[in-house]
Amino acid sequence: MISKNLTAASTKAIILGILKQGNSYGYLIIKKIKKMSGGKMEYSDGMLYPVLHRLEKDGLIQSNWTMSEDTRPRKYYEITEAGKQALLEEKEQWLQVNTVLEKLWNLKPDTNY
Repeated sequence: MISKNLTAASTKAIILGILKQGNSYGYLIIKKIKKMSGGKMEYSDGMLYPVLHRLEKDGLIQSNWTMSEDTRPRKYYEITEAGKQALLEEKEQWLQVNTVLEKLWNLKPDTNY
Protein backbone atom coordinates (compact mmCIF):
# COMPACT_ATOMS: atom_id res chain seq x y z
CA MET A 1 0.00 0.00 0.00
CA ILE A 2 1.09 3.54 -0.70
CA SER A 3 1.30 5.70 2.42
CA LYS A 4 -1.61 7.97 3.26
CA ASN A 5 0.67 11.01 3.14
CA LEU A 6 1.84 10.28 -0.41
CA THR A 7 -1.70 9.39 -1.46
CA ALA A 8 -3.00 12.69 -0.05
CA ALA A 9 -0.20 14.69 -1.69
CA SER A 10 -1.00 13.25 -5.11
CA THR A 11 -4.80 13.46 -4.90
CA LYS A 12 -5.23 16.75 -6.79
CA ALA A 13 -3.10 15.62 -9.73
CA ILE A 14 -4.76 12.21 -9.84
CA ILE A 15 -8.33 13.53 -9.75
CA LEU A 16 -7.64 16.19 -12.37
CA GLY A 17 -5.91 13.58 -14.54
CA ILE A 18 -8.88 11.23 -14.32
CA LEU A 19 -11.34 14.01 -15.13
CA LYS A 20 -9.22 15.13 -18.09
CA GLN A 21 -10.04 11.72 -19.58
CA GLY A 22 -13.77 12.38 -19.20
CA ASN A 23 -16.54 13.24 -16.75
CA SER A 24 -16.95 10.94 -13.79
CA TYR A 25 -18.72 10.58 -10.45
CA GLY A 26 -17.18 9.97 -7.04
CA TYR A 27 -17.53 6.21 -6.71
CA LEU A 28 -16.20 5.65 -10.22
CA ILE A 29 -13.20 7.92 -9.50
CA ILE A 30 -12.42 5.78 -6.44
CA LYS A 31 -12.65 2.59 -8.52
CA LYS A 32 -10.42 4.03 -11.27
CA ILE A 33 -7.72 5.03 -8.79
CA LYS A 34 -7.76 1.61 -7.19
CA LYS A 35 -7.57 -0.14 -10.57
CA MET A 36 -4.86 2.13 -11.99
CA SER A 37 -2.73 1.67 -8.85
CA GLY A 38 -3.13 -2.09 -8.84
CA GLY A 39 -4.96 -1.80 -5.51
CA LYS A 40 -2.09 0.08 -3.85
CA MET A 41 -4.04 3.33 -3.47
CA GLU A 42 -7.37 3.28 -1.76
CA TYR A 43 -9.60 6.28 -1.36
CA SER A 44 -12.67 6.46 0.81
CA ASP A 45 -15.67 8.74 0.40
CA GLY A 46 -14.38 10.71 3.38
CA MET A 47 -11.08 11.31 1.59
CA LEU A 48 -12.38 12.00 -1.91
CA TYR A 49 -15.39 14.25 -1.49
CA PRO A 50 -13.70 17.03 0.50
CA VAL A 51 -11.06 17.24 -2.25
CA LEU A 52 -13.72 17.30 -4.97
CA HIS A 53 -15.52 20.10 -3.13
CA ARG A 54 -12.28 22.08 -2.74
CA LEU A 55 -11.39 21.64 -6.42
CA GLU A 56 -14.87 22.82 -7.36
CA LYS A 57 -14.64 25.82 -5.02
CA ASP A 58 -11.28 26.69 -6.62
CA GLY A 59 -12.86 26.55 -10.09
CA LEU A 60 -10.76 23.60 -11.27
CA ILE A 61 -13.74 21.30 -11.74
CA GLN A 62 -17.49 21.73 -12.04
CA SER A 63 -20.33 19.38 -11.29
CA ASN A 64 -23.88 18.63 -12.33
CA TRP A 65 -26.48 16.14 -11.29
CA THR A 66 -27.49 13.54 -13.85
CA MET A 67 -30.74 11.65 -13.56
CA SER A 68 -31.27 8.25 -15.14
CA GLU A 69 -34.25 5.95 -15.13
CA ASP A 70 -32.31 2.85 -14.09
CA THR A 71 -29.91 4.42 -11.55
CA ARG A 72 -30.11 6.90 -8.75
CA PRO A 73 -29.11 10.53 -9.38
CA ARG A 74 -25.35 10.97 -9.67
CA LYS A 75 -23.21 14.05 -9.35
CA TYR A 76 -20.79 14.09 -12.27
CA TYR A 77 -17.61 16.12 -12.19
CA GLU A 78 -15.75 17.58 -15.15
CA ILE A 79 -12.47 19.46 -15.43
CA THR A 80 -12.55 23.15 -16.36
CA GLU A 81 -10.01 25.05 -18.46
CA ALA A 82 -8.48 26.33 -15.21
CA GLY A 83 -8.30 22.71 -14.05
CA LYS A 84 -6.47 21.69 -17.21
CA GLN A 85 -3.92 24.44 -16.60
CA ALA A 86 -3.56 23.38 -12.95
CA LEU A 87 -3.01 19.80 -14.10
CA LEU A 88 -0.14 20.92 -16.36
CA GLU A 89 1.42 22.73 -13.38
CA GLU A 90 0.95 19.68 -11.14
CA LYS A 91 2.52 17.46 -13.79
CA GLU A 92 5.57 19.73 -14.05
CA GLN A 93 6.04 19.73 -10.27
CA TRP A 94 5.69 15.95 -10.00
CA LEU A 95 8.17 15.46 -12.85
CA GLN A 96 10.66 17.69 -11.04
CA VAL A 97 10.25 15.72 -7.81
CA ASN A 98 10.61 12.47 -9.75
CA THR A 99 13.81 13.72 -11.39
CA VAL A 100 15.37 14.50 -8.00
CA LEU A 101 14.35 11.12 -6.59
CA GLU A 102 15.74 9.25 -9.59
CA LYS A 103 19.05 11.09 -9.22
CA LEU A 104 19.20 10.25 -5.52
CA TRP A 105 18.34 6.61 -6.01
CA ASN A 106 20.95 6.22 -8.73
CA LEU A 107 23.62 8.21 -6.93
CA LYS A 108 26.87 6.45 -6.19
CA PRO A 109 28.11 6.72 -2.59
CA ASP A 110 30.27 9.77 -1.82
CA THR A 111 29.12 11.67 -4.91
CA ASN A 112 29.02 15.43 -4.36
CA TYR A 113 26.48 17.70 -5.96
